[in-house]
Amino acid sequence: MKDITTRGALKKAGYVGRSVKDEIRANLITRIRRGDRLFEGIIGYDKTVIPQIVNALLARHDIILLGLRGQAKTRIIRMLVEFFDEAIPVLRDAPLNDDPFEPASAMGRRIVAEEGDDAAVTWLPREARFGEKLATPDVTIADLIGDIDPVKAAREKLDFADPEVIHYGIIPRSNRGIFAINELPDLQRRIQVGLLNILEEKDVQIRGFPVRIPLDLLLVFSANPEDYTNRGNIITPLKDRIDSQIITHYPTRIEDARAITEQEAWVERGTHVTVPELVREVVEALAFEARRSEYVDQASGVSARVAISSLENVVSNTERRAMLKGVKNPAARVIDVVAALPAVTGKIELVYEGEQEGLLVVGMNLVGKAVQRVFDRHCPNPKIAGEPGEESVYTDVLGYFNSGRHIELNDLDDDAEHLRKLETVNGLSVVAERFFEPEGDADRAVAMEIILEGLHQSNLLAREATDSAFRYTDMIATMLRSGGE
Repeated sequence: MKDITTRGALKKAGYVGRSVKDEIRANLITRIRRGDRLFEGIIGYDKTVIPQIVNALLARHDIILLGLRGQAKTRIIRMLVEFFDEAIPVLRDAPLNDDPFEPASAMGRRIVAEEGDDAAVTWLPREARFGEKLATPDVTIADLIGDIDPVKAAREKLDFADPEVIHYGIIPRSNRGIFAINELPDLQRRIQVGLLNILEEKDVQIRGFPVRIPLDLLLVFSANPEDYTNRGNIITPLKDRIDSQIITHYPTRIEDARAITEQEAWVERGTHVTVPELVREVVEALAFEARRSEYVDQASGVSARVAISSLENVVSNTERRAMLKGVKNPAARVIDVVAALPAVTGKIELVYEGEQEGLLVVGMNLVGKAVQRVFDRHCPNPKIAGEPGEESVYTDVLGYFNSGRHIELNDLDDDAEHLRKLETVNGLSVVAERFFEPEGDADRAVAMEIILEGLHQSNLLAREATDSAFRYTDMIATMLRSGGE
């Protein structure tokens, strides 16, 4: 059909138009029956958000997605165009993607009246049927709906009440498509009022002149719950006219979070960096710990971008070490996660207590808690005694430090030196082999790092941290030394 170029030929071919919401509903039904994945790349929503979106689309609802930052709201909204037909016919010279048989604009109706079946038709692809606006306090009704164009009125000698003098805004120009407003509460209340009739009656007033524009739209909004108190709110009549409110959320399973990070993070850089599975676990646990930290403002949220950017920084630090040391196939370490802190501190908001501690202190605390989370998943609790007469699996490791020795792990040590330092600690390699079953030197080194940090988080080892090194020592000796000083 896309070879058709006139209204008459389109009529002869038997084309029957349908509304945007009917088109989306029909295509959605087809894809569900085929068993297609509806939102490719959206992870962790299969049993929660996606079924609610599908129900809303089947009901031909306008939608608002409500959730904290980094919960894929905008990505989901932009993916809705995939439920459109590949292309639809529109009047070529009309301003509002006019249906050749039911034009919405005054110009479109005039073209049909004057040219009839000879009116030219063009085909609009699905990707061109999406309009989007980020709500900011300076957005005006003219931006969204339109305004009178006095130059056009003077040039064509038209009355200001003539609909053809209107310069249409982004909403009418999205006719027969999807229009999305992100961060809806940031829109001024008087501008939100201007959306009421768009949602229901389809008529608007421009400069006091009533103009009926029978728009065919799916309206989709996004909002952050924090915005309701910090910056603005959604007026009650507008909330009432948005048919379905869908609550998004962060991944509830660490496996889903890891899948998102691995999908989004840029780690394949051609430099042959290996990121052991345990390091990936620590990076993901970092975001989970931030989401339950008493120092982090949970109302603000902790975006999925925390883990994504952190993993990218871990790879970068490993690359940097490899270039400085001339290593060809470097492997990431737990200490490289410290280099990821700039990706964390810029994405979290602290409560008052966290601000008193400071961003870097809170960040280091989160790294430690993340390592402890992985340690607890793999190793027995060092504070729980075993069978009577049985030695702790950590006896030899702790004994090494009790004798006055220490170990300093530096992120600029080459891989061989890093592993050598760890293997000097009595019993550390044995514990790593027993509970982590490493498959190579890189895995074994990371497992030993996690054990040391886990013992520190359990208050059995002292640790001094700098920007690029961890120094582990005996806890009691460190306390005595500090007391003496």
